Amino acid sequence: MSDFDRLKTRQRAIRDGFPSDFGLRIHRAISWLGRAERETEDPDAAFLFYWIAFNAAYAAEQDLAGEKDLFRSYLQKVVALDHSHRIYDAVWTGFPGPIRMFLQNRFVFGPFWHHFNGIEGFDDWQDRFATSKRRFAEALKARDTLTILSMLFDRLYVLRNQLIHGGATWNSGVNRDQMRDGTAILAFLVPVFIDLMMDAPEQDWGAPFYPVVQA
Repeated sequence: MSDFDRLKTRQRAIRDGFPSDFGLRIHRAISWLGRAERETEDPDAAFLFYWIAFNAAYAAEQDLAGEKDLFRSYLQKVVALDHSHRIYDAVWTGFPGPIRMFLQNRFVFGPFWHHFNGIEGFDDWQDRFATSKRRFAEALKARDTLTILSMLFDRLYVLRNQLIHGGATWNSGVNRDQMRDGTAILAFLVPVFIDLMMDAPEQDWGAPFYPVVQA
């Protein structure tokens, strides 16, 4: 059973108890997850659909500014709900290879691009990169899931911006490693996030962007 089928089956069974805003948020996130799963031959498109699913899960109407701060706050919330350490287990035992490779890829490291684009203050990007690798190793050892996710989604956000802002060529041969790994990471984690959210519909997840308005 696909993640979409599993989550949709669960959602249908318990959605009558969802607050309306939360129900809309989950419905939208699962719908985009299903679309992403059908993109088996195009990782660029799959990545964008998985990111939309993630965005549907975390974005809130009152927070149009500060998107990175918003999804970091969301990650903090889902980690707090993860009493059985499903996210950590996914990072450590279920999916460690692509995550390590992704975090060791300078092409999704923001300071590298700041330096490359001539922004002052980033001549030390290599030192920052080395520090980030040590920080990741320490977070793994300490089971610090929030730090791991924060680092990971900072890198995923760089990849997201490359695509959304036209900074990459579709199906390009020069960015396959990060696109392959980034897509696989989102495919692995986003369903876990949605599942954890459905464990706690009573939490304040905020009002979703663009609620359904009757004509």
